[in-house]
Amino acid sequence: MQVSVEAVSELNRKMTVNVPEEKIREEVESRLKSLTREVRLDGFRPGKAPSGLIRKRYGAQVRQEVLSEMIQSSFQQAVNDENLKPAGMPRITATAIGDGEGLSYIADFEVLPEFELAPLEDLQCRRFTSEVTDGDLDAMIQRLREQRRIWRAVERPAALNDQVVIHFEGKLDHESFTDGRVENFRIVLGSGQLIPGFEDKLVGAERGARMSFDLEFPAEYDNEKLAGKMASFDVEVAEINESVLPEVDADFVKAFGVDGDVEAFKSDVRDNMEREMRRALKVRTKSAVLDALLAANSFTLPEVLVADELNDLLQPYHKAAEQGNPGVELETLKERYTPLAKRRVALGLILSKLIDANKLSVDRKRVRATIEEQARSYENPDQVVNWYYSDKNNLREIENLVLEEQVVDLILSKAAVTDQSVDFAKLMAPAGTAEQQPQA
Repeated sequence: MQVSVEAVSELNRKMTVNVPEEKIREEVESRLKSLTREVRLDGFRPGKAPSGLIRKRYGAQVRQEVLSEMIQSSFQQAVNDENLKPAGMPRITATAIGDGEGLSYIADFEVLPEFELAPLEDLQCRRFTSEVTDGDLDAMIQRLREQRRIWRAVERPAALNDQVVIHFEGKLDHESFTDGRVENFRIVLGSGQLIPGFEDKLVGAERGARMSFDLEFPAEYDNEKLAGKMASFDVEVAEINESVLPEVDADFVKAFGVDGDVEAFKSDVRDNMEREMRRALKVRTKSAVLDALLAANSFTLPEVLVADELNDLLQPYHKAAEQGNPGVELETLKERYTPLAKRRVALGLILSKLIDANKLSVDRKRVRATIEEQARSYENPDQVVNWYYSDKNNLREIENLVLEEQVVDLILSKAAVTDQSVDFAKLMAPAGTAEQQPQA
């Protein structure tokens, strides 16, 4: 076998492979002999069919199978001999496959980048810390009370945070876009459920009040027929209800599975908050460490790996597009998700190199502890633990997570680390909100 490799670019390789006809014929003849012993042909006893007839009937098919397998095996042997590390599957172009010509093909592929890891001691990393204060606990209990609030009718003008029941109709150019009058629509004033300005009109209104007003729909409103248009509304206030929160007493805590002990309930709530805080801190610190790692290691990424990662990220949107969802714009989504795909590919290569260089392996005790910690959030923890250990795919997900955490711990043990405190409420704020951003 003759092999030549050309470096087309930093990562692209063009490999030309030639396999002599003799090697192909040897394999073809070997397989045809096996067929002669095994195949059954009408008029002949098993293994007694003439070799010429076997060759005529199966020769072309056997040669095609041999060529296909030789392309795979010869490519693998060639990359091993040339010490190459393909980043993905090659694009094979056959240049000679005819009978008597031997096998010649060109394989175009990308290789994994060669790079030196930046010294971990040179990294500047942030490690986030937080605590659950008494004020945080009070705020959480207040939210739990609000989740179980009841509404009580009042005979006074409506105020913010009241629930108002209205009948209303909306018109655009004198035509109803609400399909007539909407009855018994409930809204909490100040919730932002309706378009800007609507709820403001109801503040101060009394039960039985009727009013008409004009409002402009936002330009980005979902309904294109209404977006940016001025509409008129006729509204009747049917009910005004105020919020009544339950007291934190024995009856209240029983709803959360605590047998009437308010202090035990508060202790459980704090434990849950601290567990979620630890998870959030771990995620935020990990993200900061990986950001620092990525910034310190720059190299060219294989396009094939980025394309594969991008395809995985867009898989749910591909399915939506196939189902005819008009809101899915794949080209726009590709542009949005490409940076994330590149980040994942780069970090995957860096972490793999770190794991190999430091001979890290998955800590089985830590895997078990992680699963048990996650299981504590469920009603039947043992069932959750068994679910993970009953399926290798489920378990592999946790193993990969733990191995990444081990890499983060390794980095934190060697890098220059600055502890940064973040308020609990900001730490637990939903992704993308201003409150989520840590303060220096």
